Amino acid sequence: MKASPVLVSILTFLAAFSSVRADSPRPNIVFLLIDDLGYADCGFNGGKEIKTPRIDALAEGGAVLESHYVQPVCSPTRSALMSGRYPTRTGVYTVVRPHAKWGLPLNERTLAVALKEAGYTTAISGKWHLGEFDPAYLPMARGFEHQYGHYFGALDYFTHVRDGELDWYRDQVPSKEEGYATHLIAQEACRIIAAQEKEKPLFLYVPFNGVHSPMQVPDSYLEPYANLSGPRRQLAGMLAAVDEAIGQITDALAEAGMRENTLIVFSSDNGGPRPGDNTPLRGNKGSLWEGGVRAAAFANWPGKIPAGQRITHPMHIIDWYPTLVKLAGATLEGSQPLDGKDVWSLLTEQAPSPHDYILSAQAPDKAALRMGDWKLIVDRSASALGEGKAKGKNKGKGKGKANASAEKQTGPLALFDLAKDPGETTNLADTEPERLAAMRSKLDEILKDAVPSGQDAAAQ
Repeated sequence: MKASPVLVSILTFLAAFSSVRADSPRPNIVFLLIDDLGYADCGFNGGKEIKTPRIDALAEGGAVLESHYVQPVCSPTRSALMSGRYPTRTGVYTVVRPHAKWGLPLNERTLAVALKEAGYTTAISGKWHLGEFDPAYLPMARGFEHQYGHYFGALDYFTHVRDGELDWYRDQVPSKEEGYATHLIAQEACRIIAAQEKEKPLFLYVPFNGVHSPMQVPDSYLEPYANLSGPRRQLAGMLAAVDEAIGQITDALAEAGMRENTLIVFSSDNGGPRPGDNTPLRGNKGSLWEGGVRAAAFANWPGKIPAGQRITHPMHIIDWYPTLVKLAGATLEGSQPLDGKDVWSLLTEQAPSPHDYILSAQAPDKAALRMGDWKLIVDRSASALGEGKAKGKNKGKGKGKANASAEKQTGPLALFDLAKDPGETTNLADTEPERLAAMRSKLDEILKDAVPSGQDAAAQ
């Protein structure tokens, strides 16, 4: 008797799942999200000025993701991670401000919910930034059993105050605590690891506030960087503190006997603003250039993800949702239609990207589309794309004039061959009319159903 198509699909999925993951117990998952980190600030991505030995050791022990895409600013990236969906689905195109009456829509089944339902302990230590005006938008209503840290960015690292209000909480109760924010976030992460029940897997989300402004760090972290000056020296000290914190978390996993069965994912939430270094990419935070949307990232799981890899195939932070849910033996049932793809074979076998395209969107009328090695940037309003002119050389290599957000893009369209021109120096829109038309048509198709901004809807 011939099997039904549905049965064949189920059997095919189970066979593929079993061949890849049958010998792998459900991993602990530690997701490290660094705020405003430049693409080349860490040693593993070419940085020379700032010492990041603990981060670099983890990167060398796993797979460096050279084309790991995020969104141009923080809240949209966090939304994409938690939902597995692009901003065009959620309406989270921009930063959620304090007391704004919107956030990650409540109909989104978050990554934390999926993992909690699968029996994981779920905890966040760090920055949330997806809404707080109503308790339903807070972390403990979105799948996290424990919350520690702050709801927004740009708070004082020592007083934990932003705009005159304390922004520091333990299990969503305001908490006045002394200490440098990076230190406190790491200490809480280590406490959670030490307290973890051995029979349960752990999902620990650690979105550091470092190295986001204000540029503050204890003086001891500045001493090794007397050769630097101004904000760059401050950033160096702040990143050194983050590196130390990540080392402490890694050591805590080892001490708890959890390290060998822990998948550690590391990513920036967007490209670095000045004084960050996005070499060799063009642009910075807040732009659709590669320097705004391609993040420093890697994944490490001893014995499961081969060490010493540098993977160039593109992926997006939305991909972690289905990948982690499947690794956890959880179900995707109940989730909204996902844009993310399972990238396990990309991480372990350097399989090609599962994506036909990767999208970055600042609004329904302002977006970038990558298809293969080609990238299209469209601003339907013909206003600034974010920064930089689409001609000439990128002399700043991530830190100079071409990285200044005050510069304006000439025209509403820009087309680049990233394989030959990763710095996006030469706009080929005029010389590749057929490719331009095809990619515009694809982008129009994607954006025709884009939801409006949650911020705009809340303002009405």
